[in-house]
Amino acid sequence: MMNEKQEHSFFTSSLCTLTSALALIAALAAAVVVSGLAQAGAGGVGGAQGAAMQEDEAKMPLRPVHTFSIVARDPQTGELGVAVQSHWFSVGAIVPWAEAGVGAVATQSFVDPSYGKNGLDLMRKGMSAPDALKELLAKDASRDVRQVAMIDAKGRVNAWTGSKDIPAAGHIIGENFSVQANLMANDRVWPAMAEAFRQTKGDLAERMMAALEAAQGAGGDIRGRQSAALIVVTGKPTGKPWADRIFDLRVDDSPEPLKELRRLLTLQRAYNHMNAGDLAVERKDNEGALREYSAAERLVPDNAEMIYWHAVALVNMNRVEESLPLFRKVFQMDRNWIELTPRLSKVGLLPDDPKLIERIVAVGGKP
Repeated sequence: MMNEKQEHSFFTSSLCTLTSALALIAALAAAVVVSGLAQAGAGGVGGAQGAAMQEDEAKMPLRPVHTFSIVARDPQTGELGVAVQSHWFSVGAIVPWAEAGVGAVATQSFVDPSYGKNGLDLMRKGMSAPDALKELLAKDASRDVRQVAMIDAKGRVNAWTGSKDIPAAGHIIGENFSVQANLMANDRVWPAMAEAFRQTKGDLAERMMAALEAAQGAGGDIRGRQSAALIVVTGKPTGKPWADRIFDLRVDDSPEPLKELRRLLTLQRAYNHMNAGDLAVERKDNEGALREYSAAERLVPDNAEMIYWHAVALVNMNRVEESLPLFRKVFQMDRNWIELTPRLSKVGLLPDDPKLIERIVAVGGKP
């Protein structure tokens, strides 16, 4: 039990601590606003438009996205990627940035998302990732609370961990990658990421996913976990941005974001095969379609969509007997597929053979 004097002392001490904390947050917020205004002015925005942008930036809240992430490049394929997990809602909306043939950026801690856009803009103009990061940091009055990593299409990479990032914080730069983390449970997190990325076999997405899982296994964010994201883009732009993104996955709010991200990664791999199968159908390449649809089904064996189109591909290769058990399985999962099947013959996706269609539909039985 505290006496009256002790209670007064405890209250005064706590109030001072709270006041100091609020003052620090206010100072950091002010620094962010000043930095944003300076960058807007340096960017050549003037007149009413510049004033409006400055006013908007002044209203922006401080975004403390403390997290662990990786930016990386596959030297064999040229693919570029970035992956992240955080105890913050929808981390994928602000931390990861990537563009085919240009580079990848992770911007975190007291995050300034403009590092993503501006970093890619500079790299697209030919500046190396280290030089782009250096230039942007030089203009940022709040760089001591930032954590940023950039990698370009040639594998040149650099990272920054501000002196006022909340510990445990740090980064490791390796060949074709950088891992970085702040507000971690311990200082083993980012070394575990680097080791996992180096040792894991597979494509870039798999290696980055392994790095995230290793970070969580080593302790992860001291606050816990909430969201995650993973982006992989092609090494060379096709002129079709939608085709350049091999993986673009986000888990915005989950008690187990990495488990959900792993599930989505597998599902996306399957749908990449499905998309390839659809292209094969367009080219009348039945064998190619069958190969791709079969690969998709192996990855996600209980997905009705994938089983169904596998069955369709078999029919189009005159392997009807092999298709019927697959159709039966799908029809048992959802009878709407029975109604869909006759429609395919009208658009050339199944043979225009009423007896064949009747035979397929019959395996669904009566409701």
